[in-house]
Amino acid sequence: MLFKKELERRRTFGIISHPDAGKTTLTEKLLLFGGAIQEAGAVKSNKIKKGATSDFMEIERQRGISVATSVLAFEYNGIKINILDTPGHKDFAEDTFRTLTAVDSVIVVIDVAKGVEEQTEKLVEVCRMRNIPMIVFINKLDREGKDAFDLLDEVEQKLGLTVCPLSFPIGMGYDFKGIYNIWEKNINLFGGDSRKNIEETVEISDLQSEVLNELIGDAQADVLRENIDLVEGIYPKFDKTEYLSGHLQPVFFGSALNNFGVRELLDCFVEIAPKPRPKQSEERLVKPEEKKFTGFVFKIHANMDPNHRDRLAFVKIVSGIFERNKPYLHVRHNKKLKFSSPNAFFAEKKEIVDISYPGDIVGLHDTGNFKIGDTLTEGEIINYKGIPSFSPEHFRYINNADPLKSKQLYKGIDQLMDEGVAQLFTLELNGRKVIGTVGALQYEVIQYRLEHEYGAKCTYENLNVFKACWVDPKNSNSDEYKEFVRVKQRFLAKDKQNQLVFLADSAFSLQMTQQKYPSITFHFTSEFN
Repeated sequence: MLFKKELERRRTFGIISHPDAGKTTLTEKLLLFGGAIQEAGAVKSNKIKKGATSDFMEIERQRGISVATSVLAFEYNGIKINILDTPGHKDFAEDTFRTLTAVDSVIVVIDVAKGVEEQTEKLVEVCRMRNIPMIVFINKLDREGKDAFDLLDEVEQKLGLTVCPLSFPIGMGYDFKGIYNIWEKNINLFGGDSRKNIEETVEISDLQSEVLNELIGDAQADVLRENIDLVEGIYPKFDKTEYLSGHLQPVFFGSALNNFGVRELLDCFVEIAPKPRPKQSEERLVKPEEKKFTGFVFKIHANMDPNHRDRLAFVKIVSGIFERNKPYLHVRHNKKLKFSSPNAFFAEKKEIVDISYPGDIVGLHDTGNFKIGDTLTEGEIINYKGIPSFSPEHFRYINNADPLKSKQLYKGIDQLMDEGVAQLFTLELNGRKVIGTVGALQYEVIQYRLEHEYGAKCTYENLNVFKACWVDPKNSNSDEYKEFVRVKQRFLAKDKQNQLVFLADSAFSLQMTQQKYPSITFHFTSEFN
């Protein structure tokens, strides 16, 4: 009975957007409403500490962007909420794509002035492919921006969504008066003071009422009545089943920086968002209410605490109950492991938990047993798929800049690659190490973290590679395959899992190779059978 109750009250979601749309600020304010932090963004007068609670890597604080997914949890109105705050920057999209395998729903943040941006389109496409329920939050209403209806059109056209506004702005920018909450039938008046948790909220069930004119003035009241008539005439009514199946997307307006519209979003989210959902494994569909525990690693983070050189594997619990000190089967290694200090998270604060339920994210201390995509079970052989490594777009040789620290360098590279920050390839011809990344900014992150977390220095050398393709021979004893390996030797490398990779130097070279060796298949992700 307790298990069922705990399952019902779990909500696990990700926040996605283009960089700078206010994603991390929204996360902060949600935590503020959940009572998890006292004041968002740390103490504003202290210049050193200034930075968002969820951005806990030093380089994130310096650059003001999120480069790794943070896991945060809090309680709100009896509901246990797990937030995964993802990087928006396209150079770290791979981390975000992987995180989307661990969420049950998503909040998409859009900047009122910039509208739908490129990175948002890519991320929403992934959510649509997986039918993940989405809520759209249009942010920064205290600034001048696009007309609300134009934005709704843009969301529908560019993102291919069917929107259903559940709140609507009264004015915008300098004449922003507040928000009419269609979901709760009330008006929120804007005070413009970000330290106030909740502004004045007035119940208005009838928009024709004179009270509306007294609150926002005759002109604004008439415009609002007209707008709400339009909303009710044009957009579909909210239907929870349609939302949960990924076919209808509620839209909220607000200003996360000013705490405005955030509580409305949270109240509605808690009511409509899905509880933990079933997940497809290679073998079968696994349901959260099953008694036996299963879970998978979707992220690995080295050096959560630089003083202890610890690695944490983030595990999403799919079914059953995860208990501390109970032995579980690591499916890939086929061995039993026990965990004496599984962690629950609140940004950099961690606490040891004895028991966790489906939907929860636990951090397991790892000495090198895990890689992304690994499955833990109570004995059943289950493999959760859908967490591939993508073909990198940038390639560089990595060189050791301090010969006395080569041990630290190789340990650092090894651990950072396990996190999925980038991919390591070792050339077959001479054993040189090549790092492949999805975005160029990752090289800076790797260099910075090697120096500050491992005490190792590295330099890079450019390498002309167009694409890394994983090689899948139908028959590794065939003459054709042997000829391929002989002729292309200087373009071949092994990845960390010892899979053979062909580093094509141009699109033409890849095309010619595919034509010349038809029995060999080249894959652009590492996950193939």
